[in-house]
Amino acid sequence: MNFMEHVAKARVLAPAGIPVPRAVHCRTPEDAAAAFEALGPCMVKAQVPTGKRGKAGGIKPANSADEARRVAERILGMRIDGHPVGSVLLEEQARIAHEFYAAILIDTASRCPLVLFSTEGGMDIEEVAATRPDALRRHRVNLDAGFDDAAARSMLSGLDLSGAEGQVAEILAALYATSRRIDAELIEINPLAVLADGRVVALDCKLTLDDAAAFRQPDLADEAAAEPMTDLEREGAANGLKFIQLDGDVGVLANGAGLTMTTMDVISHCGGRPANFLEIGGEAYTKSEVALKLVLSNPGVKSLVVNFCGAFARTDVMAEGVVTAWKRLDPSIPVFFSIHGTGEDEAVRLVREGLGQEPFDLMEDAVQAAVNAAHSAASGGAAR
Repeated sequence: MNFMEHVAKARVLAPAGIPVPRAVHCRTPEDAAAAFEALGPCMVKAQVPTGKRGKAGGIKPANSADEARRVAERILGMRIDGHPVGSVLLEEQARIAHEFYAAILIDTASRCPLVLFSTEGGMDIEEVAATRPDALRRHRVNLDAGFDDAAARSMLSGLDLSGAEGQVAEILAALYATSRRIDAELIEINPLAVLADGRVVALDCKLTLDDAAAFRQPDLADEAAAEPMTDLEREGAANGLKFIQLDGDVGVLANGAGLTMTTMDVISHCGGRPANFLEIGGEAYTKSEVALKLVLSNPGVKSLVVNFCGAFARTDVMAEGVVTAWKRLDPSIPVFFSIHGTGEDEAVRLVREGLGQEPFDLMEDAVQAAVNAAHSAASGGAAR
């Protein structure tokens, strides 16, 4: 779940005691003009759940109510990284002395929270991280020990923070505590600015929460930003299926998110391009026909790999659903199966007798056959 800046600041940072500028969230140019009267000189900021808004022209200053109206009208008509701009945040202008970078995220390598800090904040932090990794301080948090003000001060030791060491340490500790409380995958403040008057203020915030934790954060989850969806993705969501449409030509149908992503990785490794993410684990196996129709409705699909691996789930039950759906839909593209686990013998028999297909012993072979078939179809040859 991704969140707009105005939600992240008002619902997460401010309640945690992290200073943020005075701001007004606006949906119309007229709202922006009225907000200017309350704020004075301000920045008009596009509200979309993505970065690089400034480089895209989505952040502009306004020094009068009329200018605020005109700038808001222009920004509200934009699309940034595929996201339509439906609202803007008017925020009081800040006299910045220094820009820092701060973030809390999950380090997948160590499987623990990671605190990041740099004295070189701003729009080019990715370039800084890539070209000068030593400019980023990293602290991997032991969950038993936690991360408090003292740990933050130790992390910042030796850095020139223009006298703001205490404020920055408090903010880092508060940011960590908040990330744990709300199940955040990422909280990023860029820039965390030292103002001319010495205050340290969060001028921006990127927030991502773990989708699986939505039930623990119902109020916050309700304010998550809507993600752009294709017609097929909307159809999948309406049927309770997590379908992500991609631009490849090898369709994927597997059980379990992990197996699905592994299958997609193997497709890429074999020189192909996956056309979708879609898994039918759990109760989703009862929706085999809907799932198969979604995959086949993607106009780029030229072949399909079906990969089932059963533990608690029975592969014969899943295979029966796919075989029945295949007969009803009667698609013309080639399909390749890999089936292992609980109910494997019966599942293989169902596919062999129902579709005249022989499942592959190895997943890699099934995937390679699907990739070869897609390449053959793309070049005008006959798929085998």
